[in-house]
Amino acid sequence: MSEEQSFEEMLDQSFKTIRNGEVVEGTVIDVKPDAAYLNIGYKADGVLTRDEYSNDNKDLTTVINPGDKMEVKILKVNDGDGQVVLTYKRLAAEKGSKRLEEAFNNREVLSAVVTQVLKGGLTVSVEDTRVFIPASLVSDVYERDLSKYQDQEIQFIITEFNPRRRRIIGNRREILVEQKREAARELFERIQQGDVVEGVVKNVTDFGAFVDLGGADGLLHISEMSWGRVENPRKIFKVGEPLTVLIKDIKGEKIALSLKFPEQNPWIEAANSFGVGSVVYGRVARMTDFGAFVELLPGVDALLHVSQISRDHVDKPSDVLRIGQEIEAKVVDFNADEHKISLSIKALEQDRPMEEDSVYTTE
Repeated sequence: MSEEQSFEEMLDQSFKTIRNGEVVEGTVIDVKPDAAYLNIGYKADGVLTRDEYSNDNKDLTTVINPGDKMEVKILKVNDGDGQVVLTYKRLAAEKGSKRLEEAFNNREVLSAVVTQVLKGGLTVSVEDTRVFIPASLVSDVYERDLSKYQDQEIQFIITEFNPRRRRIIGNRREILVEQKREAARELFERIQQGDVVEGVVKNVTDFGAFVDLGGADGLLHISEMSWGRVENPRKIFKVGEPLTVLIKDIKGEKIALSLKFPEQNPWIEAANSFGVGSVVYGRVARMTDFGAFVELLPGVDALLHVSQISRDHVDKPSDVLRIGQEIEAKVVDFNADEHKISLSIKALEQDRPMEEDSVYTTE
């Protein structure tokens, strides 16, 4: 009897001693859909059930193969039937929690795939540990629909770590804000007044368009959209449209843009075409009580004063003219520096025989 006890003792001593909570490495010797069996160097094999592998209720034969090496944690040295109960998911969660704690302390940027889109935010998994990113921290702008992030890999930092309350919060917005801040710094170091740059239309309003210059937005005011007159910016520009623009001015973080390129200035042509004494044709663009403004070229308007509309007395321009009407008149003054041209139909009438006096407009 003593020899048998001595033999059993010797046999037990040939195997390592294990304790509950200990982490060991084992080799998979058999796999079934609901359990895997591992040789862990102990006198009894370890069993890893499907529930202790993951929370996904996976068929273990699809994820584990005989011969695989696995690091597992001892849940029970003896389950009552002589088997050692193992866990993989709890060890993975502990590792994931430790990894996230390090990332939280170091403000490390992490990357993970979005596993779930919820009404209040996104869920990602880092080493089998759940991280929640609230909707307010997903982006630096408000996004009503977060579904586009499903299965997408995103970057974030951990801004709150409390595993006891199962509260681990990720923040993507902070990364985007910092990226934009850096891009803006690089942009302002690169651009200066007078530069021609490429951008993309970001938003269009009644008063202008905001253009993304790749780091900061510039404002293209309605008055700078064309040398001619623009009534409605939304009829000209579309969000997402690429645009080549001129840097008109930079004041602090504000960038004023223009599409009035100097080489395209219509007043260059006007100086050659509309000298004093020349007869011109134009279209009535707008009217005031003191006169009508006549468009000779896109961006070149001339004033037809109410006193110069006819040799007959005219109380106000709208009595004899209408918007869009084409007229023929004589240039009586030209000021290139101030971009001013004065017209006169009356002077043109005086130059012509009396029988032509009644005809001073063209349809």
